[in-house]
Amino acid sequence: MTDQELFAFKRADDSASEHISAPKYSYWQSVFRKFFSSKTAIVMLVIALTVVLIAFIQPILSGYDPMETPNINNPSMRFIRPNGEFWFGTDDKGNSLFDAVWAGTRNSLIVSFSATIITQILGVTVGMFWGFSKRFDAIMIQIYNVLANIPMTLVAMIMMYVLGSGMPQLIFALSVTSWISTAYFIRVQVMIIRDREYNLASRCLGTPTVKIITHNIFPYLISVIMTSISRDVPSFISYEVFLSFIGVGLSQAHASLGRMIQTYSSYMTSAPYLFWIPVFISAFISVSLYIVGQTLADASDPRTHMV
Repeated sequence: MTDQELFAFKRADDSASEHISAPKYSYWQSVFRKFFSSKTAIVMLVIALTVVLIAFIQPILSGYDPMETPNINNPSMRFIRPNGEFWFGTDDKGNSLFDAVWAGTRNSLIVSFSATIITQILGVTVGMFWGFSKRFDAIMIQIYNVLANIPMTLVAMIMMYVLGSGMPQLIFALSVTSWISTAYFIRVQVMIIRDREYNLASRCLGTPTVKIITHNIFPYLISVIMTSISRDVPSFISYEVFLSFIGVGLSQAHASLGRMIQTYSSYMTSAPYLFWIPVFISAFISVSLYIVGQTLADASDPRTHMV
C-alpha cells in the first residue's frame, strides 16, 4: 500500500482556528427559555393577559358609565346576588357589578402602567447619570435625603387635594413622588459597576459619558430594571385603590375599584359580594402581575442562563 493510499493531505484553513465549539448564545432567547421553564409563571402570565384583555374590551362592549343609574327606580334590579345572568350580581342602584368591576380594573391598569412608564423612564435616566457623575451625585443625594423623609402617600394626597380628582392628576401625583426612589435604586446599582476596569479603560480612551452609560452600564441593568418594574406595577395599583378608597383618587366620573370598595363597605353583612369581589379582583391582579414580573426579572439576569 502506497503512502498516498495511507495518508491524505489536508488543506490549511486559517479560519478554522477561529471556530469556537461553544453553543450559540442569544440573550433574549435565553431570557424567554428561562421564563417559560416556570409553569407557575406561564399560568400567571395567561391569567394576567386574560384579565388585561377583559378589562380593556368588556367596558367597551358594555358602555358602562358610573354616572348613569338607569335601574335606580326599579327595586327588583337591586341587590341581585351573583347568578347566571349577573355574574357578579347588582348593586344598590341596580347596576351590574360585573361591568363596574372591569371598568374600574381598566382605569387602575391605565393609571398603574402610565405611572410605571413615566417613573421608569425618568428614574432610570436620572439614576444612571446620578450614579456615574460624582458632581451630580453630591447635589442629588441632598435632594433625595429631603424627599425620602416625606411619606409618598402623604405627598400624593396633598397633590390630589391641590390638583383635584382625575386620571391625569393621579398619574402625575404618583409619578412625581416615586421617580426619585427609582433613581436612587438605579444609582446604587450603577455605582457598583462604574469603576470596573472596562469602564475606566473607556474613560481613559475618551469615550463620551453618554456612550459609556448606554453601552457599558445600561445592558447590565436590564434585570435590575425589570425587578423595579415588577415592583412598581402592582404597587401603583394598590396606591390607586387606596387613594380612591379615601376619596382623593379618581373622580366619581371614573369607575374605580377603590371607590367601589369604599362605597360597598357598608354592605359587608347584608351583601358581602359587593365588597369582596372588588377586593379579590384588586389583590388577584397585583399578585399575578408581581409573580410574572419577578420571574421575568430573574430570567433577564444573565447569571441564570448558565447551564
